[in-house]
Amino acid sequence: MQKVKWSAVIFTVGLLLILIFQNTEPVETRILFTSFIMPRAVLLLATTALGFLCGVILTMVMHKRKI
Repeated sequence: MQKVKWSAVIFTVGLLLILIFQNTEPVETRILFTSFIMPRAVLLLATTALGFLCGVILTMVMHKRKI
């Protein structure tokens, strides 16, 4: 079971790296009233990190309510 988990993690990280390296051109991003010009890879990485953080926080909140 441990090998399956590590395989899934390695596959996910590899897929994320492929996506980041293929998307290096700059894009304009608008957040509320501000606009940023950044590489698409940075935007993808920030979105992934934000989603992961939201998942961790939600898991912690749900775990506290369960106990």
